[in-house]
Amino acid sequence: MRVNGKHHRTVWWENNTLKLIEQNHLPFRFTVYNCEDYRQSCKAIDTMIVRGAGAIGATAAFAMAQAIIENDDDAFILKAKLAIEATRPTAQNLFYATNRVYQAAIDANNRKEAALLCAQAIADEDVRACQTIGELGNLKIIDGMNILTHCNAGWLAFVDYGSALAPIYSAHHSGKKIHVWVDETRPRGQGARLTAWELANEGIPHTIIPDNAGAYYASLGKIDMIIVGADRIAANGDVANKIGTFEKAIVAKTFGIPFYVAAPSSTIDLNCMSGKEIPIEQRSADEVRYQQGLNKKGLLETVLVCNSNSAAENPAFDITPYSYITDIITEKGMFKPAY
Repeated sequence: MRVNGKHHRTVWWENNTLKLIEQNHLPFRFTVYNCEDYRQSCKAIDTMIVRGAGAIGATAAFAMAQAIIENDDDAFILKAKLAIEATRPTAQNLFYATNRVYQAAIDANNRKEAALLCAQAIADEDVRACQTIGELGNLKIIDGMNILTHCNAGWLAFVDYGSALAPIYSAHHSGKKIHVWVDETRPRGQGARLTAWELANEGIPHTIIPDNAGAYYASLGKIDMIIVGADRIAANGDVANKIGTFEKAIVAKTFGIPFYVAAPSSTIDLNCMSGKEIPIEQRSADEVRYQQGLNKKGLLETVLVCNSNSAAENPAFDITPYSYITDIITEKGMFKPAY
């Protein structure tokens, strides 16, 4: 992705430091966050400085490498691994990355070098996978389509290209005229803040809509396709994705709209038999009670947006059963969920 004329990845290693795009500052400020050790990388994942399946996975891979570079003793490595994995329990790419880097280091004579090489390989593979997802997904997009997406599964959610947005980028670059309906994706607004920023940056026509407006636009015949990402895909094809995804799948099934899930194969957890086994992260209720925005002075400000004495819950994900999904688009091809 090019920002201000310069190509950026979301996650990269430079001068012995892990560098991340600070997503909590977007779309208001484009800044880079430096992680000097695995503890800072854990904080970045937990506080959603970095978020999205592939970006979390790459960050977790480099965090494992940071821990091993700091101390390659078996006990220290295992303790660090558990700390990294505790940051976002739903994201399969995180566990895929920590396990792979851990195993690469344990089996090597030079653990530090092996860990860093493995982390870089995971990041590079994420880029190639997402590029291929874009090319394959573009085959499903017809010129003139209106496409609905939920949350952010674009460049910012991966190392580059993205999953759900990759076919949209590929279609746009191939000359197809498309329009994207962008769900706000409350409570953190990844659609309104991140997806919309990405699409504007690419010059793709789009419109931000309330999360609960999807059924209305579908009833008017203004949605031709829904495409979302995934944080974990179970062996039976059930999908965990940002809270609200299942509602979109229900709308799609009701109105006969194709519903696609785009994700690299590293998101598939064959050890998880169904969506019932996927742990759903419960985040702080303050993300529901408070919202962040830019005030008239150009400063980021957090304000209370609900009754202060009321209870609030904040599940980060929901499960979409495989029967609601048209196809799962991966770098290895498009598959029916049950397959």
